[in-house]
Amino acid sequence: MYGVSGTGSVVGEEWGARAARSRALAVLRVRGRALGLAVLPSAVAVVLYAGGVTGHFTGAGWDTARWVVTVLALLVLVAATAVSLVVARARPAATPTVELAETAAPDLYRLVRDLADRLDVPAPAAIALTPDCDSWLEDRTHRAHRALRTSADGDGAPVLVIGSPFLWWMRVGELRAVLAPVVAGTGPAAHPDIAAARRFVRGLDAAVAVPANPGLDPLRRFGAGAVGQVARLLLRACRGHASEMERGVAAAGSERAQAVDYGVRIVAQEQVGLAYAGWDRLLTRVALPAWRMGRWPAKLDAGVVSALTELSRRDRLADGFSSRLGERPACDLLEEPGAVDEATSLLAARLFHGGPAEPGPDWSPVEWSQYPEEVVDRKWRTDAARLHQVLDGLGPAGSAAGSGRALGDGPTLTRVIAHLSSEPFPERSTEPERPADASPAPGMAPDTAPDELPPAPGDAPAPARHDAMSTAEGDDVRAHEGADDSDADDSDDSDDEESFNPAAEELAGALSALLAREEAAREARVAAVALSAEAAARSAEKDDRSGAVPAVAVSGPDGPLPLFPLQPPRSGRDLLADHVTAMVCCAAVDTAEAVPGLDWLDGPTLMVAGERAADLGPRVLALVEDGDPEPLRVWLARTGVRPEKPVRLV
Repeated sequence: MYGVSGTGSVVGEEWGARAARSRALAVLRVRGRALGLAVLPSAVAVVLYAGGVTGHFTGAGWDTARWVVTVLALLVLVAATAVSLVVARARPAATPTVELAETAAPDLYRLVRDLADRLDVPAPAAIALTPDCDSWLEDRTHRAHRALRTSADGDGAPVLVIGSPFLWWMRVGELRAVLAPVVAGTGPAAHPDIAAARRFVRGLDAAVAVPANPGLDPLRRFGAGAVGQVARLLLRACRGHASEMERGVAAAGSERAQAVDYGVRIVAQEQVGLAYAGWDRLLTRVALPAWRMGRWPAKLDAGVVSALTELSRRDRLADGFSSRLGERPACDLLEEPGAVDEATSLLAARLFHGGPAEPGPDWSPVEWSQYPEEVVDRKWRTDAARLHQVLDGLGPAGSAAGSGRALGDGPTLTRVIAHLSSEPFPERSTEPERPADASPAPGMAPDTAPDELPPAPGDAPAPARHDAMSTAEGDDVRAHEGADDSDADDSDDSDDEESFNPAAEELAGALSALLAREEAAREARVAAVALSAEAAARSAEKDDRSGAVPAVAVSGPDGPLPLFPLQPPRSGRDLLADHVTAMVCCAAVDTAEAVPGLDWLDGPTLMVAGERAADLGPRVLALVEDGDPEPLRVWLARTGVRPEKPVRLV
């Protein structure tokens, strides 16, 4: 019955609130001890001077002690004053959000205020949206954040930050149930001790980041570094108390929120997990290719509904979730859902990819209906053009005869297949005295022949990546060598590395280098834009009389945006497989009845006769990793693709 009855809820809430207040006092005691340590030399100096006046501490030794302690007290006071000023004036980190004025979402503000009244807590000062599947309260009472506030009411209350995917996927009742424990946190946040402890911790956190600010001269940077070390020491002293304080606040809010739509909250939590899965797939599979092409989908939140509906259709575990779409969605609480969706979509591109803050010629929105033609087709042709650019850069000296003959035929798929299926080792390709009968192509070493050619005498055929070594063969090898299981695994891994197609390895290295140069140039442009925006924001902040709201310049831990990169760097093999797949898709679109398409869960896809070409990936991997073109040639013949025809490139 605990947590369900009214008495249990009150007891749990009081326990959480008391724990939070106790930890807040512990944080403030750390601040008090630091202050006491700062004034201790001054207190000792006062005692020494008082003893000299009363005649108790007289003599040359006491005079020397008074001077030494006085100088020490002055130095400590100056240092403490500097630390206090930096902590008080440092700008705390603020989450980049899309601010919602009450005129833009009156129904949403009304829902939140009614919820606060039911919970008997203060209402949040404002509402903001974030392109993430989470919701929280954020303190923006610092003077540096007042320009971002959309309302002057409730200056002491925190701002409610809501994940924008929740508004489009959840129904109104589910959103109310999810926001209940978050809004309930405004009660403990209004307590003076908790509010003071939070301000102190946020100030210390901001002071630690001050030395990294650009524009500081060496002397100021040295002083800021010393202040940062002191702030880091204080943060380490109160870190445990601050985390326990936040846990207590969360426990108190959760207990209080059980009185509001408790049954609906259980169902709504399932929708939170589902929305997170769909949002992640939409960003990594659908939005990221568009961002890399200089386009940003303008309706990401609407796209998550399509992605989750598709997931409900494919996954039996999600069966029934799409039936909720007949109820009123939470985005109806907004006056202009399309404009809000576009703003959050642009912010998502900035956070996860590092795009510009404003649309431009090289950074324009794209609608979902235009995505296949303007993103998918363009991405394929750009990758295909990059692949042929790298092949041109390798030159005849780094190409096999078959690849060299295809060089004059234009950008054809046949050229790519010939290069990957007959490329020799780079260090052996320039030997002038290679006999013609040593390999099918001039310059081909016998021990690097493709899988379709017979192996050289004494060499075992390289195993294909999709054909694993049989158990019996593995047992024979281990019995012969007397090695243990770990040694056998290491040997298998080394065999896989040696069996990788050398032509693909050389091509993958060249592709990786070219993409690295392109990415470095893009990051340099983004860094320049971010620094100029930050300089403009600082100049606007100094001139408060202008009344203009400066654009927030945000940056990640290693420099400008993105704050949260979506994917780690891809390997050379993955890059090469993507580019070869793009070349195959271009040939299919130009010479067969295939069209670019969009899959809400998998991103760009090739549609052949109205169906997804799901069997293309393994065939491309066979060519890239094993140098075996036969599976891909069978697929091309069955689909009606003519690889010898030139394709249109970007």
